Amino acid sequence: MKEYLNQKFSIVVLIIILGLGNLAFAQPQKLENPISVAYLKKNLSKQSPRLVLNKKIEKNLKQKLKTDPVIRNVYEAIKLQADKVFEKSIINLDIPLEQRSQNNQLDISRDLLHRINMLAMVYRMEKDPRMLKRINEEVIAACNFPTWNPKHFLDVGEMSLAIALAIDWTAGDLPKSTITLAKKSLIEKGIEPSWPEDGKNPSWAYGNNNWNQVCHGGLVAASIVIAEIEPELAAKTIYRAIDGMVNALNSYGPDGVYPEGATYWNYGTSFTVTTAAMFESAFETDFGIFNYPAFKESAVFRVLSNAPSGWMYNFADCGDKRSGNGDFTLAWFASRTGNKTFYEKDLFLKPSEEGSRLSRLAGVSLVWLAQYEEKGEESIPTAWKGDGANPVVFFTGEDNDPNQYYFGGKGGRGTVNHGNMDGGSFVFELNGVRWSIDPGNYHSYGPIERTGFDLWGKCQDCDRWKLLNKNNFGHSTISVNNQLHVVDGKATIVDFKTGEKPEATIDMTPTFKGQLKSASRRFVKDSPTSLLIEDNIEISKETKLITWQLITQADVEIVAGGAILQQEGKSLKVENLSHPGIAMSVISLDPPPLQLDCKKENLSRLEIRIPVWTIEGNKNKIEVLLSEE
Repeated sequence: MKEYLNQKFSIVVLIIILGLGNLAFAQPQKLENPISVAYLKKNLSKQSPRLVLNKKIEKNLKQKLKTDPVIRNVYEAIKLQADKVFEKSIINLDIPLEQRSQNNQLDISRDLLHRINMLAMVYRMEKDPRMLKRINEEVIAACNFPTWNPKHFLDVGEMSLAIALAIDWTAGDLPKSTITLAKKSLIEKGIEPSWPEDGKNPSWAYGNNNWNQVCHGGLVAASIVIAEIEPELAAKTIYRAIDGMVNALNSYGPDGVYPEGATYWNYGTSFTVTTAAMFESAFETDFGIFNYPAFKESAVFRVLSNAPSGWMYNFADCGDKRSGNGDFTLAWFASRTGNKTFYEKDLFLKPSEEGSRLSRLAGVSLVWLAQYEEKGEESIPTAWKGDGANPVVFFTGEDNDPNQYYFGGKGGRGTVNHGNMDGGSFVFELNGVRWSIDPGNYHSYGPIERTGFDLWGKCQDCDRWKLLNKNNFGHSTISVNNQLHVVDGKATIVDFKTGEKPEATIDMTPTFKGQLKSASRRFVKDSPTSLLIEDNIEISKETKLITWQLITQADVEIVAGGAILQQEGKSLKVENLSHPGIAMSVISLDPPPLQLDCKKENLSRLEIRIPVWTIEGNKNKIEVLLSEE
């Protein structure tokens, strides 16, 4: 009896521990937050620059400009883009909206942030009066806008960061009238609109998405710049930022997966690391941002999101391909860890004239590029899974893999930020060709929003799920009864194994609530050139039809027992191992079903359609092998 009670007690303790572990990511861990008026007066640096740069950091940057070819090359690219600013008119609200733009001022705010990053960095390094004059003109123009569009607060966040950097990095060299105007605008058009008269915080202040990261970043910069003239406003705004940022940081947990995908990792994370850098330069502490659970691990997720083909694992609302430039946000993690893997030296050394448009945060990023000191290289795992709101799994080859093997699969649900009905979906590459694709995002949301289409609603019957790249019919997954996935039914990774043949199993039962009894999907890297997909399904009385789907841009030839995909002079075999008697079919998605759908050349859906009357008993296994032909 005693032994039984001890075992029972141990089990209870284990359950409690596991529950507390989950609670750690349900309830955000607080950052250090000593901010008060007294703290600002005692600890805030009294000299400009103090946003990302300070005297000590600037000295290091100038030294690296003389000795480090990476820093010199990126700086030359910044100078080229600073010169291009002079080819444009001063920032204004009459700039015609591009066809891709949304109905807000975000593109204008982003354009100014780009201009200031280039102009102010060159001025900081060279004291070029031409740069100072143009900064002055840009700041006056932007500060004379009627508003910075607080109804869409991202616009305010990016504009506030731009104006704050312009004032801080010129360090008193602008006319006093401009500095006064800018600080007044940062207060009246930036910070004060974030404090509604009803006393409630705006939703982004304690939200868990990229708005939290961007808006707090801009307002922290603004608050530091105006701290001497409005210390109470500055203190409460910075305090709220540190208090609220944890909700966005918590979304990286427990393993580093950014729920909104790799593109939005770059967006949200770039503002968080800029905020950390501003805290370090102004207060000599980041208040715990870098060491926040799972935050630094997200750099591994970002690296794994890059495929050999140059595409990314583009789930959620991500773009398809990465920039040809070095990743500045990833480089911040390199500067803090010394990990060579996060420092894309070869891309940073691309000749300046060949580089595409630099990030609008390239100026501030140059600072932490110069802080990087190599301390070693940590290998990236070839099999990795990350849990969280939008769990993912990766299988890759070793470095210099001759087969260029790449697999990314996911769970999740439609209601996650920027989410799709794509639980159980996957991308697969072999020999540098992407065979199973995620249809990805549009070039912009603007054209869709202007039609009155509700792109952002998340209810089961909302407009968003009418779109091919948002619903399950546009993803390499399973569909049941030709119905949508259950929008809030989360698919989770329930088993994961590494080794010579890594595998992962995703429980998709909640995804099909009311459509079948249970479903799981198992992915296995069956060999260095093959992927096995195994679906185990238990039907219910509601189940009528099960459809296995693969979305591809390859040419498809239906053959006995499966299909052959051909693309870029290469071939992939798709073997229907479990149901060889059921012929695969091809549904062309070029053009897509709706005019508003994103369009991809030669897009099609390869299907195996299994009527329930062909299933003996209540259980069915679908096995498909993708392999080099």
